[in-house]
Amino acid sequence: MRCCDGSFFRYLWVGCIPRHAHPSPNTEAAFVVRKQVISALVVTIVAVALATWIVFFPKSFQSLTGRDVSTHLGLDLQGGSQIFLRPADPNEADLAAKLENAAGVIERRVNGLGVSESVVQVVNSDSIVVELPGVKDPAAASEALKGAGNLEFIDPQGQYLPDGTEVCTTATPRYPITVQLPSSVTGTTGVTTTDSLSNTNPLSSTNNLTTTTPTTTTERPCESPYTTIARGSDLDTSQVALTTDQAGRPAVFFRFQTNSDSATQIASFTSQNIGRPMSIVVDNRVISSPQINGSLPGEGIITMGSTGTTVAEQNSQAQALQNQLKYGALPVTLIEDSNRSISATLGNDSIDASKIAGAIGLIAVMLFMLMYYRLPGLLADIALIVYTILSFAIYNLVPVTLTLPGIAGFILSIGLAVDANVLIFARIKEELHRGRSLERAVEDGFNHAWPSIRDSNASTLITSFILYVLGNGLGVSIIQGFALTLALGIIVSLFTAITVSRMLLRLTIDLGVSNPRWFGVNPEEDAAEVAALSSEQA
Repeated sequence: MRCCDGSFFRYLWVGCIPRHAHPSPNTEAAFVVRKQVISALVVTIVAVALATWIVFFPKSFQSLTGRDVSTHLGLDLQGGSQIFLRPADPNEADLAAKLENAAGVIERRVNGLGVSESVVQVVNSDSIVVELPGVKDPAAASEALKGAGNLEFIDPQGQYLPDGTEVCTTATPRYPITVQLPSSVTGTTGVTTTDSLSNTNPLSSTNNLTTTTPTTTTERPCESPYTTIARGSDLDTSQVALTTDQAGRPAVFFRFQTNSDSATQIASFTSQNIGRPMSIVVDNRVISSPQINGSLPGEGIITMGSTGTTVAEQNSQAQALQNQLKYGALPVTLIEDSNRSISATLGNDSIDASKIAGAIGLIAVMLFMLMYYRLPGLLADIALIVYTILSFAIYNLVPVTLTLPGIAGFILSIGLAVDANVLIFARIKEELHRGRSLERAVEDGFNHAWPSIRDSNASTLITSFILYVLGNGLGVSIIQGFALTLALGIIVSLFTAITVSRMLLRLTIDLGVSNPRWFGVNPEEDAAEVAALSSEQA
């Protein structure tokens, strides 16, 4: 280390500039370059330290920041549920716009259920596909998602309507749509019944149905609708929350918006009908018919279940209702077309194979760079390790769901990550062959290779963007995963190739490594070739 007194740390912090450090004799310019090196070094160290913390100690990071940075695996790698929903009336007006809004409502409900990295997409403008990684019961998830979430308080005309009774109202003048499976569908094991919100008049649902055979729907005419007193559209959704009643049973707390029509109407109705029943209806099914004991001030609780219902079922019902009310009603009635559970057995094999492929690819690229480019190749290998750590940290921090195509995109980006280094190092060797000094060759190599690096990576980013947009439009999440990991890999590789590699090369030269042989160039051979060429021309 030929840096004044031979101290690398003195070079960094005191500002000693070795006489051979930079091609420019201007001391001021040399200090500018030194500051650039120090800045890049500090940024790299901080970034690598933070990335290492995220990748290798995610629980410690989460405990301190509250952010989950664990690796998120997609449906194809960890298994889960896939649900296909379609509108009950395919001829409904403005169906495409309503399905887009419905997808947004369903996505909020899924997030409310705590399912990470779900996929909710409109496919072909006539159906919605929902992918729920880690969810093993698609039927239960479907019940929580497809319900319209239309809350109503109705006047039962003095009757205590049983829980589960199907009704039509003045606000929603139709009965619940009945879904009938075609008789040709056989072998659908696991068909069960689930309560809507209680144990009376259970609804029929299908579990583990893997066919996409169309179902038929029937709808009864509404002849004598019950009068709607208040509607869920006037709810203050920020106040909807899980709670318990006086008996400790699961319940949902609600509150209407201040001065809303529903708050005024329910207060007026309850004050005039003390001692009479009032029915609470969700999606045209009665969930309870409590007796009015006093005027309601625009808020209350809805108790789940009745005698014979298990606590687990009541908790599930309460959470489903809370999600439906909190995240809004669906603008279109949806029915389940099919659902399926996806096993993770193949996913585990794929993960193991992908790890082996990634390790082999990484080692092969590193060996090639080391053997062909020598010292610059070694520095590129260090930058490649930095690239790998930063990439995985970004995947966990964003977060990015790793699917099998996504992992393939990452493995592909490993090769692309050194593409910039190949261009730079090849240009450096050309400059050295021309007799340039090592310092000048490094700077010119980066400056002259940058336009090619910029253009090639920009074209790859454009391709990734097109793939991502097409995957989103067609509802093909595996294409999106590939495009996203590839694009992130390109962006990170630009940092490691341009910033990290350049910083390492500058540091190496400043520490006294100036022999061109370390860069794959033999000055004697070059001189002999020049002499031979001159003699031939003479």
